[in-house]
Amino acid sequence: MISKKPRVCFVALDTYPVLACDRRIDQVGGTQVQQSLISKGLAAEGYEVSMVSMDYGQAQTLEIGGVTLHRTYAPDAGIPGLRAIHPRLSMLWRAMARADADIYYQMGCSRLTAWVAAFCALHRRRFVFAAAHDLDFDPSVPLIQFAHDKWLFRNALPHAHAVVVQNALQYEAARSVWKLNPLLIDSCGAEPGNANPRHDGYVLWAATIRRWKRPELFLELARRLPDKRFRMVGGAASGKDGLHYFEEIRTQAALLPNLEFIGFVPFADIDAQFDGASLFVNTSESEGFPNTFLQAWSRRMPTVSFFDTGARHEGRAVEIVVSDAVQMAGKVKSLLDDEQAWSGTGRNCRAYFEAHHSVAQTVGSYASLFAELMLGKSQA
Repeated sequence: MISKKPRVCFVALDTYPVLACDRRIDQVGGTQVQQSLISKGLAAEGYEVSMVSMDYGQAQTLEIGGVTLHRTYAPDAGIPGLRAIHPRLSMLWRAMARADADIYYQMGCSRLTAWVAAFCALHRRRFVFAAAHDLDFDPSVPLIQFAHDKWLFRNALPHAHAVVVQNALQYEAARSVWKLNPLLIDSCGAEPGNANPRHDGYVLWAATIRRWKRPELFLELARRLPDKRFRMVGGAASGKDGLHYFEEIRTQAALLPNLEFIGFVPFADIDAQFDGASLFVNTSESEGFPNTFLQAWSRRMPTVSFFDTGARHEGRAVEIVVSDAVQMAGKVKSLLDDEQAWSGTGRNCRAYFEAHHSVAQTVGSYASLFAELMLGKSQA
């Protein structure tokens, strides 16, 4: 007999630091935040929820916020060239078997998608793939480094029983490029403790410092507006190149008297960075649906970026989209110099957040999807 509420496992190897609010681990991102919020939200609704996690020194099995974690391998475990099979694949499948879920959920394009899809096919379980970035559906799969991993992902994605997307751009790409039947489910954001931003606060940039996020454009923005205050929050990306680029940006930031460079901030402490800001800026080439936007919008805080998420409230764009650094500087200055315009834009942001991005709404959408899957209906 099929249970009304299926057992759900999130194969989210690097989400433990966010889920556990572990300040010791320099790791945080929008994908981890979403999986943490959704998994805890499902658990609060009575679902039996588990998560497969890398070994960060935690117990082999433990419970956090109603979510049971199953430990796999340490991030650097194994011999290069061989560790893809053991300990990574072998220990991953063992942990997935211990979870014994009806539905396995994996977010973001990688070879992990293929491993989860294969496990689900072998064990006759349902597999849900969720997009994490607009480039997940780019035909060249640029977010995956190696050709064989690209091949694995391309061949695994059509075997998902459901494909979830974050925005209209991803929806169209999944349909036109991959010939899938995706389901759009809005990302969710937690309610802030302080939903009243300060017009006299600083302009905030917060993300992992990667080249495609173009933090140097935020430095340029600070140079163009020397009478405004700016704050940059973010740690280094993995690898030697990531650390080198982080140091390069930090060195340049130190030359700007109106910019405060904070560096990495654990997810448990990030709210304080948003609470002191008046405006949020994103300089990325592209994104999925930034969790930072939801953190800003929930606080009635306007956002300025180079890309359009497609968010609209009563026919009005939610974020302010610009085409170049000059236009970005102009928009930021106009909002900071006009409190009435800033306040009106912020109210529109908050109204949109309330209408589309609560945890309850997102969890409800997933609950409906899971019920369909357990009836034997594939969405993709």
